[in-house]
Amino acid sequence: MPTSMRMTISRSSVVAVAAALAVALLGPAAHAAPSAGSSPRESRPVYSYADAVRETVWVDTGLDGDGDGRTDRVAADIVRPREPARQGRTVPVILEASPYYSCCGRGNENQTKTYDADGHVVGMPLYYDNYFVPRGYAFVAVDLAGTNRSDGCVDVGGRYDIRSAKAVVDWLGGRARAYTARTGGTPVRATWTDGTTGMIGKSWDGTIANGVAATGVEGLKTIVPISAISSWYDYYFQQGAPLYGSGPDRLADAVESDTARAHCAAVQQQLVDGAPRTGDWTALWTARDYVRDAAKVRASVFLVHGMQDLNVRTKHLGQWWDALAKHQVRRKIWLSQTGHVDPFDYRRGAWVDTLHRWFDHELLGYDNGIDREPMADIERHPGQWVTSRVWPPRDTSAVTLHPAPGPQAGVGALGPKASRGTETFTDDPALSETDWAARATTPSPEKVSFVTPRLTRDLRLSGSSQVTVTATPSTTTAHLSAVLVDLGPDTIRDYADAAEGITTLTDRTCWGASTAGDSACYLETEAKTTRVDATVVSRGWADLGHHASPTHGVPLTPGRAYRLTVDLAATDHVVPAGHRLALIVAGTDKGLIDPPSTTPTLTLDLARTSARLPLVGGPAAFARATS
Repeated sequence: MPTSMRMTISRSSVVAVAAALAVALLGPAAHAAPSAGSSPRESRPVYSYADAVRETVWVDTGLDGDGDGRTDRVAADIVRPREPARQGRTVPVILEASPYYSCCGRGNENQTKTYDADGHVVGMPLYYDNYFVPRGYAFVAVDLAGTNRSDGCVDVGGRYDIRSAKAVVDWLGGRARAYTARTGGTPVRATWTDGTTGMIGKSWDGTIANGVAATGVEGLKTIVPISAISSWYDYYFQQGAPLYGSGPDRLADAVESDTARAHCAAVQQQLVDGAPRTGDWTALWTARDYVRDAAKVRASVFLVHGMQDLNVRTKHLGQWWDALAKHQVRRKIWLSQTGHVDPFDYRRGAWVDTLHRWFDHELLGYDNGIDREPMADIERHPGQWVTSRVWPPRDTSAVTLHPAPGPQAGVGALGPKASRGTETFTDDPALSETDWAARATTPSPEKVSFVTPRLTRDLRLSGSSQVTVTATPSTTTAHLSAVLVDLGPDTIRDYADAAEGITTLTDRTCWGASTAGDSACYLETEAKTTRVDATVVSRGWADLGHHASPTHGVPLTPGRAYRLTVDLAATDHVVPAGHRLALIVAGTDKGLIDPPSTTPTLTLDLARTSARLPLVGGPAAFARATS
């Protein structure tokens, strides 16, 4: 982060004084009502955070997930500036719906909501209320159904989850009912807002933003999904290959309240029954696939993801981005080198400034030029960012590369010409993609690798790749992994570390106004780096038994050849001159997919195996880089 953006903990007092002076000198009307002929470009912190209205409403979802005979109400905790309502003006809303507000916490410091003795919200996680409420926004934090203070049951991305947040968006727009209490109470209307709403959140929270946008709900103007899921099947499986040893029922159990746990056994069982560990696609997954409803999205989308996120993998990013592009949804994107990390913790100053400008443009309608700036920001090296006018760049095209045998068995060439021959490997569940990458140019029994010549020019991949294999298994079950590897020395963010590419420091910086119960000051971070000789830049997995149908797997016939295309995760990576690009095909990727029930040996037919890579500059760029 540039030093000009960095502020020490003393910033809290400075912000408070500045806000007070702004209110005294300019008055609140200066923020909301610019002079005739002028066009505001930035919302200013002219409202008092200390005097903000803090209230809770319970919004009726219209569903009865817990089966108690009454419709479920979800808790929406609100912090909004007091002054606009007194002056007869309305404000837009920034909304985050989460299952984590009491069980697990939000942000790098695992913050939860806090309440006073009367149940009024005192502290909100993260800085959104501290920063944006003084600037004329309301912040609304919704407890998903079955969590914290909400009724209902957790159904992990299903209609209870999505309706939890959508009902609040509808209430903000005057289309749903809310009350002053969880039971009984009096009706309450959101007269203080014009119904203009933006949603934000990381991981599950960002996933809810995707899902609500995919309903086409009125009033939702923008979403900012950070490291978010676009289809829940692809969180637990990829093309039949199981990615975790459990299903959505375990995730629901981790976040649901004690009340929900006592009343939601039927919903829990539905999660078990609807998500068999076979990897087959069921109706449960169809109901949780937001990509198929991308045509309904009315909101703009500012998508943020770590390219080395091995929790919510970038397959979610790629398929959602492509679907939104197909339906001409306005989009912006940030891609970092981190794992599952919020941009507040790897590019803090630039992130807060960019998010501020995005919400000013999308929710307040300010013409600040952000819509005319480059679409993509991409972290090329730790802390070093580049931009792309559009993403992927317009001169990106798919280039088909083919494997060829080499002088050593198991290590071949990768180039534009098809070749004949076979290569064989045996699944070893004890090894991972980093093990394969470390010996990409060395024969080893658990994988086969195909390597380009040493590049004479940089070669940029931008988008999603596919690898088509024709494989003959020796047993009735087999899983496949395909990874792209940049072979060459580099310093990268240490995404495999527990903190996934960042180190948390001891000093704090402040981002907004604070109160005794809600600090705007957060521990700073810096990049945690590691020196490597090979970098996995994209990966994908599949169950060979799902070769004929993504919805249903079948036992394999040993000795029979099967053809399958494996989708690889989206990325944007430059393989620099002097490095080589490798395609590795193997079996179980330890720690990322579960092994099959047998230990197969697989033989690849090279003539019917290929990779389609999104290369900037297309075939000509590959030819130049390998000449």
